[in-house]
Amino acid sequence: MSQTDSRMLLLGALAGVAGVSLAVVCYRGFRTTRRRSSWPGFHISPINEQGPSLMLVDGPGVQTGQAEVLERLDALLWCMSELKEEMNLLKNALPALQDHVGVERRGQGEAQRGSPLHRIMPTRRKRASGALSGARGGGRSSEEAESEGGYITALTDSEEEEPSDSEHHDQERSEDKLCALLERVDRLHQGTDSDKRQSLDVLLEHREEFGQNSSFLWRLMRAYSDVHDISSTLEEKKTYAERGKLVGEEAVRLNPTCAESHQWFAIMCGIMTDYDSVQNKIKNGYIFKDHLDKAIELKPQDPLSYYMLGRWCYAVSQLSWIERKVAATLFGEPPTATVEDALRSFLKVEEIQPGYSTNYVFLAKCFKDLGQSQRARQMCEAARSMTAASKEDEEAQKELAVLCPALGL
Repeated sequence: MSQTDSRMLLLGALAGVAGVSLAVVCYRGFRTTRRRSSWPGFHISPINEQGPSLMLVDGPGVQTGQAEVLERLDALLWCMSELKEEMNLLKNALPALQDHVGVERRGQGEAQRGSPLHRIMPTRRKRASGALSGARGGGRSSEEAESEGGYITALTDSEEEEPSDSEHHDQERSEDKLCALLERVDRLHQGTDSDKRQSLDVLLEHREEFGQNSSFLWRLMRAYSDVHDISSTLEEKKTYAERGKLVGEEAVRLNPTCAESHQWFAIMCGIMTDYDSVQNKIKNGYIFKDHLDKAIELKPQDPLSYYMLGRWCYAVSQLSWIERKVAATLFGEPPTATVEDALRSFLKVEEIQPGYSTNYVFLAKCFKDLGQSQRARQMCEAARSMTAASKEDEEAQKELAVLCPALGL
C-alpha cells in the first residue's frame, strides 16, 4: 500500500473514533443533565435507517441555547452513522488497493482516480460538509471549529497536494519547449556571425519565460560574448559586455552550483577588462579567477575552464613590476601565477581534448619562455595545421606568425 493510501485510511479511522467518542461523551452528559434537571420537551427517537437522532419537542422548558446544542449533537450523531458506513466501505476496498497501488507507481493518474479509496473520499467529504451545515448555523466555540476544520483538511490535503493532469501536461510542454530552444541556440552558436546574432535575438525573446533557468541564462551570457566578438564598434562591444556581465551576476546568484554559469561569468569579467579603469580591471581579474576555480570544482573535465585558467596564469606571469605594485596598492596582495602554472593548465586541456582551439599557440609560448625551443616548435607546427574557425582562431594565427620566426621556423 502506498504512503498516501495508508495516511488516508489512518486519518479516516482516527476521525471516526474521535466522532464516536465525542458523541458518547455528549450523550452521557445530556442524559445526566436530563435526570438532574428534568428538562421537558426532549426525547431520543428510535434508530431509523439513517441512524439515531435527537428530536426536539416544543415545550415551555426549552431554551434557545439548549436547542442549538441539541441540533449540533443531532448532526454529530448523524455523522457518526455516516462514519460507520464509510469504515465499512474502506474495509471492503482494502483487498483491491494493492492492484491500484501498482498502477499508481507506474504513473497512471487515471487509474489512481478510479480506485475504490479515491472514489470514497470525495463522497465522504461532501457528506461531512452537509451533515455539519446545521451546526454551522448557530454560534460555536473555537474548539469545535478547529476540530471540524482539521477533519475536513485531513480528508482533502493529500488530494490537493497532487498536481492535476493538466498541470503535469503544462509543465512537460514547458520543459520540452525549453529543451528545443536550447538545442536550437547551441546549433546557432556553432554557425556563422549571422547565426550568432540570431541566437541572441531568440534568447532575448524568451527571457521573460525562461529567465529563472540557469541553463538558459548561461547560454544568454555566451550569446552576448559571441555578439561582442563580432561587433565592429567599441560602443557596441562595451554594451554587450556590460549586459552579459549583469546576466552572469543573476545566473550565479540563481544557481550557485551551475558550473557553466560560473565559467561564462568569469569570461564576461575577463571581457570587461578591455573597457574598465585600471582599478576595475584588477578587481575583475580577481573575480575572474574565483569563478573559474568554482567552475573547475563543479565540472573538472571541461577543457574551456582550464584553457581560460591557463590564459589568466600566463597573463599574470607577464605583468610588469609597476602593474604588480598597482595591484598591491589597491588590494593589498597582487595576483600571482607563473608560466609553469599556465603550462600545467594548457597541458590539462590537451589531455582532456587534444587539438582544442588555440591551445597549441599558448603551449608554444609557454615552452618558448621556459627555454624548451624544440617542444615550442612542435606546438607551432601543430598550430599551423589547425583551421581558423573563429575570431579567436584568427587572432591566434596572427600571434603564430610572429612566434614562428622567433623559433627559427
